[in-house]
Amino acid sequence: MILRLEGVHTFYGLVHMLQGISLQVGPGEMVALLGRNGAGKTTVLKSIIGLVAPREGRVLFKGEDVTGLAPHLVARRGIAYIPASRGIFSALTAEENLTIAHVPGARWSPEDVFQRFPRLATLRRRRGRVLSGGEQQMLAIGRALVTGPSLILLDEPSQGLAPMVVEAILGLLRELKAEGMSLLLVEQNIEIAFELADRVHVLDQGAIVFEGPTEALARDETAMVRYLGVSV
Repeated sequence: MILRLEGVHTFYGLVHMLQGISLQVGPGEMVALLGRNGAGKTTVLKSIIGLVAPREGRVLFKGEDVTGLAPHLVARRGIAYIPASRGIFSALTAEENLTIAHVPGARWSPEDVFQRFPRLATLRRRRGRVLSGGEQQMLAIGRALVTGPSLILLDEPSQGLAPMVVEAILGLLRELKAEGMSLLLVEQNIEIAFELADRVHVLDQGAIVFEGPTEALARDETAMVRYLGVSV
């Protein structure tokens, strides 16, 4: 197993945000986290990468306990995090963003990223702050890839993007999955999650209220309406 969470409880001050989250991601598997805004999905990712430290429970990566490690130490072990804000360096060019993150020997190089995203290649010398939202998302994904991760955490990769850009990103995610990359995806677009994910976990008020294959959730009208606000 690549990733395993065991009874994770995470707090923001006095707010008990995650209440005993347990889940796992296998090699080459894509798992989706679904739920309404404020359910705790992003906090799960932050608890894994070390941006917030769980108060109880464990985060295991390839069998090693990484609970509460600093984010840069977690990243060095092979976990890449792509936040909803994208988090690129606005004062650096697209090429510089990729170059400073590149780990020698990684499967993806900056040139591989530019080849996969031709639009980004034409903007390689443009600073991050003047890139569009879609271009920034391509860059954020590319920057994660050049670190040579075994697991990628993606938070809302399609949010606010044009359909053409979304399709380019989905195409890359399909390729990564086919190549054996493990991915944990937070996504509000249920259709995208159902298309890509092998399994889903639905969160509500910091707890997992459904887990199973995507097909099982798609057939469960009660869960779809109650926790996601959509009908089958």
